[in-house]
Amino acid sequence: MLSIFKDFLKNKEIRKRILFTLVILFIYRLGSAIPAPGINDTVITLSANSLLNMMSILGGGSIEQMSIFSLGVGPYITASIIIQLLSMDIIPALTEMTKSGKKGRQQMDRITRYVGVVLGIVQGFFIVQLLSNTYGIVENPGFISYLYISVIFTAGTMFLLWLADQITSKGVGNGVSLIIFAGIVADMPNNFQLVYNTFCGANATSKLGLLGFLIYCLMFVAIIVLVVVMQISERRIPIQQSTSHRMNKTKGDLNHLPLKINSASVIPVIFAGALIQGPQIIASWVNADAYNFLSKLCDFTNPLFLVFYALLVIAFTFFYTNLTVDPQKMADDLSKQGQYIPGVRPGSETKDYVSKVLNRITCLGAVLLTFIALLPYIVSGLTGLPQRAALGGTGIIIVVGVAMDTIKELKGKLTNKQYKGFVGK
Repeated sequence: MLSIFKDFLKNKEIRKRILFTLVILFIYRLGSAIPAPGINDTVITLSANSLLNMMSILGGGSIEQMSIFSLGVGPYITASIIIQLLSMDIIPALTEMTKSGKKGRQQMDRITRYVGVVLGIVQGFFIVQLLSNTYGIVENPGFISYLYISVIFTAGTMFLLWLADQITSKGVGNGVSLIIFAGIVADMPNNFQLVYNTFCGANATSKLGLLGFLIYCLMFVAIIVLVVVMQISERRIPIQQSTSHRMNKTKGDLNHLPLKINSASVIPVIFAGALIQGPQIIASWVNADAYNFLSKLCDFTNPLFLVFYALLVIAFTFFYTNLTVDPQKMADDLSKQGQYIPGVRPGSETKDYVSKVLNRITCLGAVLLTFIALLPYIVSGLTGLPQRAALGGTGIIIVVGVAMDTIKELKGKLTNKQYKGFVGK
């Protein structure tokens, strides 16, 4: 790992991209400390199992600080999911855009941002109204004040998307992901401080002391290793190349068809969170009693709700994997390239075989993803640690995934630069 970073720093272009990205992230963190207008200086402490805390994590925002970036890029992420689902042969116009190359992708992104603006205002209004009723944070409560602050939040989200575009084009890439990454990582020191106080502070609630804190740190590292293994693990199906298609290859030359055990990444957790958020947001506008009922029902300290949440994550893992990985297309591509799986006939048998293997490994991926997503609530219930500082969770999956993708992106840029230099000689 150290050698990789040394290679990055030796390359002038990569070094500039890294520094540019750090400057953009500094601007993001600076904006996260600017309070939104019309908000009192009331200290907000969100429950770790609350709807708002989930929205804050998934969007990389800072709802507790009620800053201009409180929503993070959450509305855009939600809009992306909605548009992606609608483009799966539900709305023909969107489906056509997905097949139109770069121009189609630009149109899709423009539509996604428009939908994100609408969702940002809706989510912002919901958050301000809810926190105003709970904490009295708004100086002049009322529809106009709520709408004004929600527009400020939405403007902050759109500015963050512009910053993310700058990171993507002039920085290290993965702009939106890095914004979320920075929001989650910025909160980690506070979480470690909270755990340290729990074990070693003046008002420690645990008798394990420093040993307990060290065990926590070791387990934290172990969870990161587990997430890394989950992200990179894949099932390699052996395939053979026909000599009639590639004469330069030796007869029987072996290759592999890689299938990741977690093709869906963290998307199922986001899907599950969005499905839980929707009814609560609607209920908060329709009836206060209905909202309170749903809030109590959707409580992560409730074992029955944890089971329901786990089933949602597992179901969405299979759903999204089957949306993004097409065994039929794989079988067709193998046939066109003159490749085949040993012992399996080309065509429908290949498609059925790939589907069977994909479903089997997705079972393992879904179980691991669900385990990591539920771990904070399980650990908190067993040890008494605060849920927001407990091990695992959606935040860890996002942080590790983004870090790995960023390293891969930088490696690609470095390799491309070296290749161009070689050709230039």
